[in-house]
Amino acid sequence: MSSFRFMCQKCKQPLKGGESMEMSSSAQGEPGEGQECGAHSMEKTEGGKLQVSVSKPFPDSGGMSEQRANDFTLLGKVVSMRTLGSIQKTTAETFDILSGQKEMDLPLCEECTDSFLKQLDTQIALTELDSQSYRRCLETQVLTGEDKREALQMELQGLELEEARLARALEDVEENHARTAAELRAAQAETVELQQQERRYQRDFNELKWQQQELFDQLTSVENQLWYAQVQLDRLKKTDIFNATFEIREEGPLGIINNFRLGRLPGIPVGWNEINTAWGQTALLLLALSNAIGLQFQRYQLVACGNHSYLKSLTGDGAELPLFSDGSENVFWNNTFDRGIMAFLDCLQQFEEEAEKQEGDLCLPYRIRVKEGRMEGPAGSGECYSVRTHLNTEEQWTKALRLMLLNLKRSLSWASSRYCRN
Repeated sequence: MSSFRFMCQKCKQPLKGGESMEMSSSAQGEPGEGQECGAHSMEKTEGGKLQVSVSKPFPDSGGMSEQRANDFTLLGKVVSMRTLGSIQKTTAETFDILSGQKEMDLPLCEECTDSFLKQLDTQIALTELDSQSYRRCLETQVLTGEDKREALQMELQGLELEEARLARALEDVEENHARTAAELRAAQAETVELQQQERRYQRDFNELKWQQQELFDQLTSVENQLWYAQVQLDRLKKTDIFNATFEIREEGPLGIINNFRLGRLPGIPVGWNEINTAWGQTALLLLALSNAIGLQFQRYQLVACGNHSYLKSLTGDGAELPLFSDGSENVFWNNTFDRGIMAFLDCLQQFEEEAEKQEGDLCLPYRIRVKEGRMEGPAGSGECYSVRTHLNTEEQWTKALRLMLLNLKRSLSWASSRYCRN
């Protein structure tokens, strides 16, 4: 008969003899078979069932072999040695058993049973304490539940009112949001229109700015021209127009006006073209002097045409008396050239008389005898020189013309001083 030994499911130690549960079994071999009897042991499978394991006897003979052959032990999960992992596993399983998450596998040894019972007592005591605490809390809540319920009911009503107020506020906010969105769209459209207007205004502004710049340039140019004209005007105002235009001087026995000689001598043959030009400058000077004092000649009209100047008679047939010649008329008495010179002396005398009437300070150095056609020399000399070319020498004629130019020079100075005063 064989005996079964059980392992403690907690500490993994074999149960003691007095505590073990021996089980008898007989092992019989079938006749005719050459099988050896081995040691049988019971193991607990993963499903919780026990299975028998047989171990072969050692080849040694004697009582030791018999004893080993007759030892049968019920084994659980056999562990060769207790490690840190096995200890932690055992502790975790114990906690699960105490917390009710896992049932304890039996059998257990006496020590493990006592420890397990102590743990159960401790857990029961803690559970009783928790139960008492829960009972007291429940009683307190029952006493204060009504007051809290009323307070909570009032708080709930307040929250419901607040919710309604917030709902209305939310509706107002949504309405404001919709209105604001519409206003925003309108503002955006207006912004686009304003941007387009701004671009048009900017384009118009640039065009006007360009026109302004052009007008400013024109204005600057006109101002510069005006300034230049003003400078010229001031300079001209300070300029003696008569002295600047006409220049009369003497060169020996000849009188010269604007670098043209008026007269001729046997030793100084002057061309008639130059003499005619000199007569034209002389006629222009007398005409300018008469215009300066506002004189209108009575018997003749003086026409200054350069080297073809002439005087037009205002009486009779209105003949034109030239102030130019080619020298071929000297042989004729009362020729038109001499008549023109005589008419010029008449106009010069009219100017002298008018100037004396207006100012009274013009005094010509040489007296004019219009009817005789002569120029009187210096006062007291008693000399007279004819302005005719007929029956006259070139020397006498040239002296007469020189004296006439000197009278015009004095008249020019007088007019210049009078013009500057005005």
